[in-house]
Amino acid sequence: MKCRNCAHERFIPFADLGSSPPSNSYLSDEKASGPEVWYPLRVTVCINCWLVQTEDFAKRDEFFSDDYAYFSSFSTSWLAHAERYVNAMADRFKLGSESLVVEVASNDGYLLQYAAARGIGTLGVEPTENTAEAARAKGIDVVSEFFGVELAKALVAQGKSADLSAANNVLAHVPDINDFIAGFAILLKPNGVATFEFPHLLKLVEENQFDTIYHEHYSYLSLTSVESMMRSNGLRIFDVEQLPTHGGSLRVYATPMANETHAEMPAVAELLAQEEVAGIKSVNFYSQLQLEAERIADELTHFLLQARKDGKSVCGYGAAAKGNTLINFAGIKPRLLPWIVDRNPAKQGRLAPGSRIPIVEEEIIRRERPDYVVILPWNLREEVAEQLSYVREWGGKFVTAIPHLTIQ
Repeated sequence: MKCRNCAHERFIPFADLGSSPPSNSYLSDEKASGPEVWYPLRVTVCINCWLVQTEDFAKRDEFFSDDYAYFSSFSTSWLAHAERYVNAMADRFKLGSESLVVEVASNDGYLLQYAAARGIGTLGVEPTENTAEAARAKGIDVVSEFFGVELAKALVAQGKSADLSAANNVLAHVPDINDFIAGFAILLKPNGVATFEFPHLLKLVEENQFDTIYHEHYSYLSLTSVESMMRSNGLRIFDVEQLPTHGGSLRVYATPMANETHAEMPAVAELLAQEEVAGIKSVNFYSQLQLEAERIADELTHFLLQARKDGKSVCGYGAAAKGNTLINFAGIKPRLLPWIVDRNPAKQGRLAPGSRIPIVEEEIIRRERPDYVVILPWNLREEVAEQLSYVREWGGKFVTAIPHLTIQ
């Protein structure tokens, strides 16, 4: 294996979560009677550029197929986040009717719909056809291809250079990260700006967020590694924000290297220094996550076994990829967690990959009145607890496993 950024060949281990199917490969009735393909789930660290990366065992087409089941618009808090982003970017960079916002990994149009509502030109790039169709139904023009240098050149040739490009929670999903970043350097107008949002590696380690590791995530990113990759592919980072989304994310602002319009903000140097102090460039920083992952899996399994012994009923909520990582690593099956509720109709009636736990609609919670609801997307705990507040009417409690088992 060679580093997907610098091609270096020396690595140190970060996490070994055994093996599992791709975390978003939910099983339909037709597929439930057949076998699943399981891949090793191991993550290592390049000691040359400090990029944390999943070992490659499958092509991305197997992860991002036309029946991809993740739709961004089912999270109200994420929609609010997208709307705030559009308003802030439109004000900061003076975007109007003559501007073009291009979102890469535009999903179901969750973000571009707000730009369109302001009269700003929009274009989505989304390789999963079912989510692209949902965006088109909202009036968003979408190109259904994977993004990189080749597509960027084609868009520019069509007169579709971007004043602003957005890439939310996709930088970690690309196998050829240099080709992907270089594409933005081509796509942007000379004074254009690209923003990238991604979960922060520092938070992943500090808060034991091992369940954000799954096959669809090829890389786990720090500002240190991203700044180096941006620079080598023609982009200059001039600002960074720390966000609460997904348990702690970064929003990085970049512009073509030759553009001097945007001065570098102090936040960039400050966060790079913070990461260095935390040990991003040291072996010790990466040595504890494996033990924490095993502890968390053991705590959740013990809780479910005890609940079963005590005659208590338990269900899951949120058939998210991170939940599937946790469930499969802990070896949890329907005997301990009989069903998982999800608001997304594309997941309802299917089985979770690996565990084969049935995914059902929310009404079953009111009918079955479980004693415990395990919220698998712990980053949405407050949103879900408010949505399911009626559970407390019969004394039900909410459970999250990360960073520690919590019952409230």
